Amino acid sequence: MKTRILPTLIIAVVVFGAIFGYKYLAIRRGMAAQAGQVRPPTTVSAAPAQEETWPNTLNAVGSIASFRGIMVKNEIEGAVRHIAFTSGAYVEAGAPLVDLDDSIEAASLPGLEAQAKLAATNLARARELRAADTNALADLDAAEAVAASTQSALATLRATLAKKHIVAPFAGRLGIARIYPGQFLGKAESIVQLETLDPVYVDFSLPQQSIAQVAVGQTVHVRVDAYPDRVFAGTIAAISPRVDDSTRSLSLRAAVPNADEALHPGMFGRVEVVLPGTAHSIVLPTSSVVYNPYGNFVYVVEEGVAKQRFVQTGPQRGNVIAILSGLKPGEQVVTSGQIKLRNGSPVRVDNTVEPSANPAPTPSEG
Repeated sequence: MKTRILPTLIIAVVVFGAIFGYKYLAIRRGMAAQAGQVRPPTTVSAAPAQEETWPNTLNAVGSIASFRGIMVKNEIEGAVRHIAFTSGAYVEAGAPLVDLDDSIEAASLPGLEAQAKLAATNLARARELRAADTNALADLDAAEAVAASTQSALATLRATLAKKHIVAPFAGRLGIARIYPGQFLGKAESIVQLETLDPVYVDFSLPQQSIAQVAVGQTVHVRVDAYPDRVFAGTIAAISPRVDDSTRSLSLRAAVPNADEALHPGMFGRVEVVLPGTAHSIVLPTSSVVYNPYGNFVYVVEEGVAKQRFVQTGPQRGNVIAILSGLKPGEQVVTSGQIKLRNGSPVRVDNTVEPSANPAPTPSEG
């Protein structure tokens, strides 16, 4: 039995050895063939790293606020008799907004005016009699008190009548009306928002390390998502004298002209404070940089080969980015096609289509 199994095992080992040897030789031949093949170059676009004058700036996120802004409210209660404004309209200072019912006060006015006139007449007569020494000093004092009391009551009634006619305290743009004719208003009811929109303020914060770099009058550039193709220029109008205890940041306010009222209170904007000096930096299109958690890098073209180069990136302006270290001016950098590359890949440069490198791109260039 053992004599018959032994030849079978020997034959199986020989067969498996032959198969394994054949596969091994085939794999070696394939590897040798691949090693002998020349990998075709990958087509990419490339541009030289350029050194340019890069403005020194400080960047922050700000909130837009109106130059003046209030919710118009009534001081005394009453029923709405007439609404004199249109929602969204521009009004001048002193323009009538709302008339409250003043019929009771108006009816009381003639009688109080008559009382005040009579008190004034009696006071004049008391003074004449006192000059002739025909009345007592107490009579004159009483007449003066009555005259002063009636004048005070008359002034109070006239002030109440004036408060029944609500006017715009300053010029600005009205919001949406929150009241209706015939509605009874208690004290301090919201009537309509009033905002002065030219100029507007932009409130933002900077870290305390930037205190020495900012000053009132410096230029700021503001960008908002609603108008990606516009840059709104303004100046720093005020700097808080105190650093916030919790964030260790400094609050600033910039004034920005807004003649077309494109900016609205409550919007967020990206604020760029332009500092006095400028710096020379190497700049590239933002598409040139490959971002990774372990470090940002670019591909530099040297003798037809793409070589990976780690770089330190700086601030970004539009479609260009500053490179702080890792590159020299004039080096050819791959600007598109990096996804197909790895370190040492052969490349062919074709700049028929180049990515935008504009510090202030328009939407069509975005």
